[in-house]
Parts: sequence; structure tokens; C-alpha cells
Amino acid sequence: MLKLSTVFLSLALVSGCSSIVSDSKYPVSISSNPSQADFTLKNRDGKNVHTGRTPATVTLNASSGFFKGETYSLILNKEGYEEKTIEIQSTIDGWYFGNILIGGWIGMLIVDPATGAMFKLPEKADAQLNEVITAKSSTSITIAMLNAIPEKQRADLVPIK
Repeated sequence: MLKLSTVFLSLALVSGCSSIVSDSKYPVSISSNPSQADFTLKNRDGKNVHTGRTPATVTLNASSGFFKGETYSLILNKEGYEEKTIEIQSTIDGWYFGNILIGGWIGMLIVDPATGAMFKLPEKADAQLNEVITAKSSTSITIAMLNAIPEKQRADLVPIK
């Protein structure tokens, strides 16, 4: 029992709590209403990391560097609908604070920030797309050459200034 306790204590001190129970990459489900919208995912640097069509599941890194969570821009397009941009932002994983409870300062200050396991991403990103509304008018204008208009209708013409 003492050997087993020693092994677990050693692992806790040299590794990060989030690194043990969490991951640094997460599957994110992307959907839209209506579906079949084209999408592009860009990271915080503006680099395209994935393109596809909804619905889809994409595995994304939760970290963009040491102590730096990742933020993605999800840009959705569908013909007849307005373009929509949604932000997908990483947050601190609750397991990261487990380092405090077990005294894993190396895990808290080095391992979890370096591996990206201190961050997590949401499970899904949903977008409601809005239809493009075009104005319909009951008035119209017709453009014609003056010599194509009959003499009787020329008297009714109004000059535009």
C-alpha cells in the first residue's frame, strides 16, 4: 500500500492534473440552421485551420501557446442567407485547479500550460442564419429611346432633372 501511495504521489508531483484527466485537443460539433452552410474556421492569427459544410465535427487545439488559450472565428455562408461569424473561445479547464489540491506546482506552472491541457473548448458551436431580405417595390421604371415612344404617349412624359 505504501508503494502504491508513493507511486501516485510521485506522478502527481511531476505531472499536471489536467494533463492526466483532460486533453489539449477537443472535438467541436459545428451546426447551423438551416444546415448545409459552408464554413471556415480561423485561429487567432487569422490562419485557416478548417473548411467544411454543416453539420460537422472538427478536432481543435485548445491552446495557442504557453499560458495562452486559443480563440477561433467560425464564418458561415449559405446562399440566400447573411454571413454569420461566431467566436469559439477556450476557457480554463477545471481540472487545472486540481494541481493546487495535490500540490502539483510543476504541473500547474509548466506541464499543463506547455501541453495546452489547462484549456478546454466548448462541445458545440451552433449558428442561426438569417435570410437575406430583398425589398420589393410596386413601382417600376422603364427606360426607352424617345423615338421608340408613340407620339400620343410623349405628351405624358416628365423630364428628370
